[in-house]
Amino acid sequence: MAEETKKPKRERIPRTPMREENPQERVCSFTEVPLGYSVEEAMREASRCLVCKKPKCVEGCPVGIDIPGFLSKVREGDFQEAANILHDMNALPAICGRVCPQEEQCEARCIEGFKHDPVAIGNIEKFVADWERANGGTPIPPPAPPTGFKIGVVGSGPAGLTVAGDLVKLGHDVTIFEALHRPAGVLAYGIPEFRMPRLIVNSEIDYIRKLGVKFEYDVIIGVTITVDELFEQGFHAIFIGTGAGLPKMMNVPGENFAGVYSANEFLTRVNLMGASNFPENDTPIRDSQHTVVVGGGNTAMDSARVARRVSKAKVTLVYRRSEEELPARKEEVHHAMQEGIDFRLLNNPVEVLGNKAGEVIGIRCIKMELGEPGPDGRRRPVPMKGSEWEMECDTVIVAIGNSPNPIIPRTTPGLEVTKWGTIVADEETGKTTRDGVWAGGDIVSGAATVIRAMGAGRKAAKAINEYLQTLPKP
Repeated sequence: MAEETKKPKRERIPRTPMREENPQERVCSFTEVPLGYSVEEAMREASRCLVCKKPKCVEGCPVGIDIPGFLSKVREGDFQEAANILHDMNALPAICGRVCPQEEQCEARCIEGFKHDPVAIGNIEKFVADWERANGGTPIPPPAPPTGFKIGVVGSGPAGLTVAGDLVKLGHDVTIFEALHRPAGVLAYGIPEFRMPRLIVNSEIDYIRKLGVKFEYDVIIGVTITVDELFEQGFHAIFIGTGAGLPKMMNVPGENFAGVYSANEFLTRVNLMGASNFPENDTPIRDSQHTVVVGGGNTAMDSARVARRVSKAKVTLVYRRSEEELPARKEEVHHAMQEGIDFRLLNNPVEVLGNKAGEVIGIRCIKMELGEPGPDGRRRPVPMKGSEWEMECDTVIVAIGNSPNPIIPRTTPGLEVTKWGTIVADEETGKTTRDGVWAGGDIVSGAATVIRAMGAGRKAAKAINEYLQTLPKP
């Protein structure tokens, strides 16, 4: 009897690390930190995909990208087709490849990751998007026949851009209204250039514009014009994607001293208004010798790393829990530590100290210990009596979260909000309590991720298109 042939054992390939800029050199500039994969590195990493029959990674992607499909094309060296697969479900792949928490989403479901390191899906997505941009850019599909329907999109962040891109491809007339003088929302004002180069943001916006989406800037919906007035001007549906840009503060004594910034203000001054190049640019930033950043999320890491580059001086991060509970991406924490940020964990500010001129001269903190887990499963920080201590500093940046701006809900009758100020919207469609109005992204969920906002935008675009089919043709 012939010997049974055995299937050859698959050779295990270790995960391909991403090359990075030297920490000592990068703190002197805003150059992007990850250098990206080479062609060989991308193909090698893509070959680690098991091409599962039931890919769990797709379930972990908020926009449902065919991940095994695009990885297979990378493995074959067909990068343009890989890019085409990405664009089927994702209008902003170069952005998502850089800032999405893949380790909590698609890579967390990767079957290869159950025994070994997961496939570096985000790194490969970044490679494909960058390859396409360097080799002619994203092909623009032919315009669909115009439907005559007009849609207004409020906010040009990830949710708004996704809605606009999806609906304009269907032939609808789409206009994005942006409160600032430039598009992209948090992608432009909130994320530093060393994580999200302006070239990348501009390229992705340019693609949306070439699809036929129109942009109007310096328009604050609820002030410049209301949602009701947009309907009066002939818009058939409105999508609200204004994010959560209202900063939360600590509510401690001394918070009004000169030298205290919200993370939003600090990052907007640098990222959007060029404060790091003052006086060449008009917007100043405080000349700090010691900056204290309060918080532990990605925005706190961004603030600390920007402050390090702007001041070239000491930066300390104060967070009330331990390193294990830091909500920021591990990659961002790793980069911050590499760049010399001093972490003072299990501490919480109780007062900002100032001089007679009303300027920050220090901060008083109290030591914390972790108690029982709260509703979110994370152990609660508990103050230790009598453990207060003081630290000298001249700048404090508060990065402890954001909430939605109330302007639109206050000026739009029939639009229900939660006790947190977020808009009430159906989870699967984005439909609000106001007829003809949808919402998605951080304005509904509270501060979350870019890709989750895009996922909400994709669902809303589908629902809006279905709604338009029920209306009389214009």
